Amino acid sequence: WSGGLACCILNSFLFLTMQRTPAGEVVIVPRNFKLLEELERSEKGLGDMAISFGLVDSGDTFLTDWNGGILGPAGTQHDSRFYELKIRCPEKYPAVPPDVRFVSRINMTCVDSKTGVVNSNKVPAMRNWTRNMGIEQILISLRTEMCSDQNRRLRQPAEGTTF
Repeated sequence: WSGGLACCILNSFLFLTMQRTPAGEVVIVPRNFKLLEELERSEKGLGDMAISFGLVDSGDTFLTDWNGGILGPAGTQHDSRFYELKIRCPEKYPAVPPDVRFVSRINMTCVDSKTGVVNSNKVPAMRNWTRNMGIEQILISLRTEMCSDQNRRLRQPAEGTTF
């Protein structure tokens, strides 16, 4: 990328992600391009089939508000349950992780029992966030947390209840 183009992109998109070309050059990917890549991967069904995510409103040009879903892992209290989540990618994304909240009522050590808000300090993918991670990694990390010793046997609210 030429310096002028990079400057133009930096002025247009405040928060960017970085990738390396095969030649080792660092390429800065604008926020919306990264989110469009994530949306495309999800819509094509690429990745873990036990999770899903997509835009709340297909007309959201800023790609801010997302729906998420996690199928509870077998052998846990979450087995065969489907959990709905709301995900908000702030302006600083991907420099910071998105805000995540369960809509479906769930009992987990990393989720506020009154609001459903996920505590980012208690979810490995959020706690160890890098700008090259995405929504998929957070949903996978939450599903993995459902299998942890602290969460796998926790009694769950009635299925279908919401926050």
